[in-house]
Parts: sequence; C-alpha cells; structure tokens
Amino acid sequence: MSASLYEIVELANGDVVLQRADEEGEPLLCIKFSTESLSFMREGKFDIAKAMIEAGMEAAGDLADAEPEEPMAEDDELSVYNKRTLH
Repeated sequence: MSASLYEIVELANGDVVLQRADEEGEPLLCIKFSTESLSFMREGKFDIAKAMIEAGMEAAGDLADAEPEEPMAEDDELSVYNKRTLH
C-alpha cells in the first residue's frame, strides 16, 4: 500500500490549502484568514497555517487511536442535554 503525499499551497486568492500532491481536484482543507488577522500575522501567515494543519492532523490521529466509547442508554442521553454548561 503506497502512502499519499500531501502539500500545503497558497492559492492566488491568498487561501492556504492542503491537497494531495499527486491529484488534481478539490483541496482536502482550506484556510482563509480575515483581513484583521492578516494584519497581526504579517509574513507569518503560511507558518501559522502549517501549524494549524499539523495540530489538526495530530488531533485526528489521537482520536483514531482512542478507545471507542461505550454507547449511552437513552435515559443517560436525555440527562446529558439537561446538564448544560455555558462556556
């Protein structure tokens, strides 16, 4: 089984995308920064987008490795919705 290669590319419109290196088509992920956020990042936009993508891939790997949760009983599901915490 061959591994896919991915590339991070900045498009002409300024969006940063993650795409498969060997395929054409829709990107797997697209990051679009607001004008306000770009003023804070200056030249670091690409580095920040890269860090965001790496963190997302790490989190996805952690979720894939995690133990599956036991299904809740119907009564337990209803009690979860009644115990809300506003953040």
